[in-house]
Amino acid sequence: MNTIRRAEERDIPRIEQLLLQVNMVHHKGRPDLFKGPTTKYTREQLREVLRDDASPVFVSVDAGGEVQAHAFCKFRQTGESHLMTDIRTLYIDDICVQEGLRGQGVGRGMYDFLIGFARENGCYNVELNVWECNPGAKRFYERCGMKPQKTEMETILG
Repeated sequence: MNTIRRAEERDIPRIEQLLLQVNMVHHKGRPDLFKGPTTKYTREQLREVLRDDASPVFVSVDAGGEVQAHAFCKFRQTGESHLMTDIRTLYIDDICVQEGLRGQGVGRGMYDFLIGFARENGCYNVELNVWECNPGAKRFYERCGMKPQKTEMETILG
């Protein structure tokens, strides 16, 4: 059974490994957009993110304390306008489960934890983006009950 908790500075080396795995999935799928191998954050940026309560980061750890997955989140507030209602959203910026552990319930446990966390924090919904070049992630989120909210499209001009 895994434990999910807020990420701490001691988790950074393992988080960096997971961030690299995320990067390489995207790089392989869209090398025209994603450089590889690299990570989304520098070590110093990670330290700052881990201290930011508006952008909570969680890790799933096994009984031995080994980080097996991470989730980077952000709270978003729509703000009242003449067009949109004022809602609070938990945006999942990034989820990654260690290669080799995927399909074993670690990701589902993290997702279910995030749904509970969002409810506890007064969120109306949970949102995320998934790249079309990552069909495994798309299937995972659909199995979790997520539905498309909107579609972002492109034309490459080169």
